[in-house]
Amino acid sequence: MVEEASEIFKVLGVDTRIKIIELLKSSGPMGAKKISELLGITTAAVSQHLKVLKHARLVRSERKGYWIPYAIDEDTLENCRVLLNKICKCGCKDTAGPGEEEPEEGNLESLREYERELARELKLVRQRIEKMEGRKR
Repeated sequence: MVEEASEIFKVLGVDTRIKIIELLKSSGPMGAKKISELLGITTAAVSQHLKVLKHARLVRSERKGYWIPYAIDEDTLENCRVLLNKICKCGCKDTAGPGEEEPEEGNLESLREYERELARELKLVRQRIEKMEGRKR
């Protein structure tokens, strides 16, 4: 798991790939052409990044006729999150077990930033749900 995770984190060391993941996470599945339009880079560049992300199993695709929509692979991202939580020292997760100390006071600002990040993410999820519900009508 650790060797696989280190390869995934190397793949995520490129800003454009992070932007692609964020875009797919917030907007749902889309094709390379739409991603290139939104990011302002060539479709060929997006395709190369998607190839690397797909090889790392961070995104998946399923051909639908001529269109190939890409989506994040939530299982792989969840595995990354679990690994990061194991090594995280910011206090963003309740790590205190019986007989262990609570997270340090110095981590209060880290926790507040984490709370703000979660609020932003929740807002994006709500927007995505509303968008999807609008499509069903």
